Amino acid sequence: MTRKGIPFSKLNGSGNDFLLIDDRGDAMRGIDRPSFVAKVCDRSRSIGADGVIVIEPSRRADFRWDFYNADGSRAEMCGNGARCAARFAATRRITGREMSFETLAGILHASVRGRRVKLQMTRPRGLAVDRSLTLAGKKFSYSFLDTGVPHAVLFVPDVSRADVAGVGRGIRRHKAFAPRGTNVNFVQPVGDALLVRTYERGVEGETLACGTGAVASAILAAVRGLAASPVTVRTSGGETLIIHFDPKRVDFGEVFLEGDTSWSCDGKIFEEAYRY
Repeated sequence: MTRKGIPFSKLNGSGNDFLLIDDRGDAMRGIDRPSFVAKVCDRSRSIGADGVIVIEPSRRADFRWDFYNADGSRAEMCGNGARCAARFAATRRITGREMSFETLAGILHASVRGRRVKLQMTRPRGLAVDRSLTLAGKKFSYSFLDTGVPHAVLFVPDVSRADVAGVGRGIRRHKAFAPRGTNVNFVQPVGDALLVRTYERGVEGETLACGTGAVASAILAAVRGLAASPVTVRTSGGETLIIHFDPKRVDFGEVFLEGDTSWSCDGKIFEEAYRY
């Protein structure tokens, strides 16, 4: 690799930060992507991010994304990452402000208005309410919904006191969710809003926000009679997401995730950032 580097942009969606790379011209040719991602997402030794999004050509939509968690694993879907990808594509004129793009979870649609992005999600599936599991001899009640990626949701009286790291890690790898594992959300209804903290697989820790987790939490809260669409979700990072869906429909109709994005910087990734 020469010193010209790989052009990238860093965007943030409600506390999740991502490196965006336009690979329609083969900027990453010959690079092992999982290893590359794990290295550049290291906040101590490289750039740092919650994930990497590589933009590629698509025959089915305006573009295709190849999404990686911070540990180098591929993920089917990421709501906040998808919103960042939509803004990146619109700003770089890869597509217009209204777009569709291909993911492992299906084709998504998005609308970009300045910093604000409204994303139509894939249809939720796998609804399961009031299940239980045992972790370290203690029983936990949870509900489940796949919103592009799997999410277990635990409703708690005080989300600030939830053991997100310990319980989240245990449930994430529990045999009930083998072999894929699951993301784990701790949810507290407060007035007309939900407070949500999320343990994310792939990141293997709590993140400041999770778009697909916010969607799962909002829908499951509505199923339990704790919220009504549109649902306001407040994340650990202090951002607000709005979740739209039709609670009267079994499949919840068209589901949208709406919120702001921020553009942190543009730059180039040099070889020393991912070969160490």
